[in-house]
Amino acid sequence: MSSFDWHKEAKNLWDEKADFWNQSSEGMWENGSRKSIVPFVQKHFPKGSFIADLGCGDGYGSYKLEQAGFQVTGIDLSEEMIEAAKREERNKRVNFVQGDLTTLPFEDETFSGLMAINSIEWTEHPLKALAEMHRIVKKDHLLCLGILGPTAAPRANSYNRLYGESVICNTMMPWEFEQLAQENGWEIIGGEGVFKQGVDEKMVSHLPKELKQSLTFMWLVMLKKL
Repeated sequence: MSSFDWHKEAKNLWDEKADFWNQSSEGMWENGSRKSIVPFVQKHFPKGSFIADLGCGDGYGSYKLEQAGFQVTGIDLSEEMIEAAKREERNKRVNFVQGDLTTLPFEDETFSGLMAINSIEWTEHPLKALAEMHRIVKKDHLLCLGILGPTAAPRANSYNRLYGESVICNTMMPWEFEQLAQENGWEIIGGEGVFKQGVDEKMVSHLPKELKQSLTFMWLVMLKKL
């Protein structure tokens, strides 16, 4: 029997990456691959919504949500990430909690909105995480989820599975996630792509959704709890 513990390995990885992530997150959220996420959220979430940022890392995305007028609680598996978030003066109006996406430490229907960016990829059982998201958000309210697309370099984290090795980054594609969500109590109400440098929306605007998703670094999907 394998002794591989996905949960433990994922936690250790992100504990080790906490300092690096803390140095990089501002650039990603302000000018990089995550700059369009909060504007996408603002299009759909009423201002003042109580939002959980699931897989918040060092909390920069949580901070951006708070600055946009939302009440925010950030949660992350990594204790080091949570400690980094709490140390930042900018995050003083955000609550941070250490926890696992598959066993979230919140009561049913606590939140009026959820954001989960590149976090479900790091869960061993994505359906469990999705079920927990469904449980903690109010009925008819929204989840903004970002999932890595086919062109994302982090997919290299799962390459060693081809040699039969255990890995801690699942390979679920955006279209697979959307089907999983629709089969488990969610309605898709919006979506947009984040593309690598060199590809802009004008170049892909004429393409069907399936081809757009195949070119993405990340696909953002807006879901409503049914």
